[in-house]
Amino acid sequence: SFMSDFKTIRLERRAPLGLITIDRPEKHNAISLQVLDELNRAFDLLASEDTIRVISFWGAGGRAFAAGSDLNEVADRDLKKGMEPIVQGLAAKLEASPKVTIAAIDGICMGGGLEVALGCDLRVCSPSSRFGTPEGKLGIIPGGGATARLPRLIGKGWALEMLLMGEPIGAERALQIGLVTRVVESSALNAEVTKMADHLAGFAPFVPHFMKVMVQQGLEGRSASAWAMEKFAQSALLQTQDKQEGIDAFLSKRAPNFKGQ
Repeated sequence: SFMSDFKTIRLERRAPLGLITIDRPEKHNAISLQVLDELNRAFDLLASEDTIRVISFWGAGGRAFAAGSDLNEVADRDLKKGMEPIVQGLAAKLEASPKVTIAAIDGICMGGGLEVALGCDLRVCSPSSRFGTPEGKLGIIPGGGATARLPRLIGKGWALEMLLMGEPIGAERALQIGLVTRVVESSALNAEVTKMADHLAGFAPFVPHFMKVMVQQGLEGRSASAWAMEKFAQSALLQTQDKQEGIDAFLSKRAPNFKGQ
């Protein structure tokens, strides 16, 4: 089902999976302010729907996920405008969401496009995909969270290599350094993400949400606090009906019927 009030993206529901596709193939899916606004609105729509458990992001056209911010707009951005958390805000929203998010990358994933992908929980790509932070060549630095998220994800060494050198890396290197966790052929990308969504939808709804919160908060604080919070979170889940159902189902060798209670 497509939403018609979007101009630069497509929104599709295939419960438990929601798909949001940046649809500007002629611009390599460059992220304009309108694209960002529509990405935010589409995500909010899907995030509010109980039947949607996983939300995936795509780029139309088979050549790019998203080739960075729309440079025509960046050219007009002054210091005041530059300090607004534009892509940062979307990526933070994805991290904070109870829904699991997957970036499905087929082709170029650079600059602001990479920063949207970095906000997702999981990144899968095709063998032809290329990743980079080329902002340095333009006399600026990334402004969508890359300088903070890359070192946390792939370590300081590779983060600095990507940020300082600005040279694109391929799918195999991205897999090796943990920037993506799966590489599958372009033609199999849809099936892979669908399979992942079905798998994730098999868990009690609290589970992915709690795991995300633990990881996000744990990275920001001290280990001792993270361990304590993990125990509190697990204790909370031990009180749920879904936990009882999960254990009963496992012991009875049957599929669980989780209700989010």
